[in-house]
Amino acid sequence: MSRALDIDSAPTSSASPAPILAARPLKQAYEILHIGFAALPILAGADKFFHFLVNWDQYLAPVVIDYLPVGGHTFMLIVGVIEIIAGLLVAVRPGIGAYVVALWLWGIIVNLLLVPGFYDIALRDFGLSLGALALARLSKEFDPKPLGV
Repeated sequence: MSRALDIDSAPTSSASPAPILAARPLKQAYEILHIGFAALPILAGADKFFHFLVNWDQYLAPVVIDYLPVGGHTFMLIVGVIEIIAGLLVAVRPGIGAYVVALWLWGIIVNLLLVPGFYDIALRDFGLSLGALALARLSKEFDPKPLGV
C-alpha cells in the first residue's frame, strides 16, 4: 500500500479533529473536486443567460451554428440549462455526474477546436476534463451513493 493511502486511512478520534482532517488528503481532494465540479457548471450555465462573465455565444463555432435547428443564442441557452443540470447531478451523484461533465467538456473541446483563436481554452477544458475524471474515480471511494446503488 502506498504511503498516501496509509496516511489517508489514519484512525479517527473525536479528541482532535483538525489533525485527522489534515491527514486525509484523498478525502480533501475528493471534496475540492466535488464542490468545484458541482458549483462551476451551475455558475457557467446560469451565466449563459446573464453574460456577467463573458458573451458565451462567441465560443460557438460557425460551422456548428450552420447545423443547428435553432439559432446560436438559443442553443447557448439550452447549453446553459444542460450545464446547470450537470452541476446538480455532480452534487447529488458525483460518480455519474463527473463522467457527464467530462463528456460535456470533450464536446466543448471539439467545438473550440473549430474556432481559430480558442485553442488555449480547449486545452484548459481538457485539463478540466481530467479533473472531472479524477472526481469520478475518487467517488468510488468516497461517494456514499456509489454508481451501483
